[in-house]
Amino acid sequence: MVLSGIHPVAEALRAGTPLERILVAQGAGGPRLQEIIDLARRQGTPVRFEQRNALDRIAGSSAHQGVVALGAARKYADLDNVAGAELIVVLDGVEDPHNLGAIVRTAHAAGAGAVVIPERRAASVTDVVAKAAAGALEHLPIVRVTNINRALEQLKEQEYWIYGLDERGTEQYDRIDWAAKAALVLGGEGKGLHDQVRKHCDLLVRIPMAGKISSLNVSVAAGVVLFDWRRKKV
Repeated sequence: MVLSGIHPVAEALRAGTPLERILVAQGAGGPRLQEIIDLARRQGTPVRFEQRNALDRIAGSSAHQGVVALGAARKYADLDNVAGAELIVVLDGVEDPHNLGAIVRTAHAAGAGAVVIPERRAASVTDVVAKAAAGALEHLPIVRVTNINRALEQLKEQEYWIYGLDERGTEQYDRIDWAAKAALVLGGEGKGLHDQVRKHCDLLVRIPMAGKISSLNVSVAAGVVLFDWRRKKV
């Protein structure tokens, strides 16, 4: 696992994520970077100062803000271990890592207990996702499953009510009463929910649109609905 950027690396340290070492660009400085160095040294994580072009090569870009962390491969959570959460977000084929990261960040901010993603034909957790999530990956479990439909069946067995966000939904998102245990299913970019996934939903909800387009970007739509859930829960 490679993490780059001040915020993702700092959050990984605060969360106690195992890191092999942290690389800092020679000549880089500032209070936020010094905080990372101090945190790493307190936790016994080696800090090395390298040429900036070495960090560029490891991070795959120059947008690392002078710090890169190297750690073990990310471990995904198990669905059974998150089944006590009030809200779980299920992603049906979100392929853009920026969207995945933004959804993870929003889900954590709204109070969701986990995000579920499929193994195939979908974005996995990468450095790009970590940057977009702005530290939320260190606090929100990510579950990766082989089959979304089977995962929804498991959630139903755990007494979850499954809400699918779909432009053809029969109910407006802001007019529903959320169940005590809810799973919100979001479709992939441009495709929406797959037919079989839609059939596994207990209720299809929609965001009413005033303009001439039929849907929002999936990460924006996630924010709209997730914070409606939060508003009704607090």
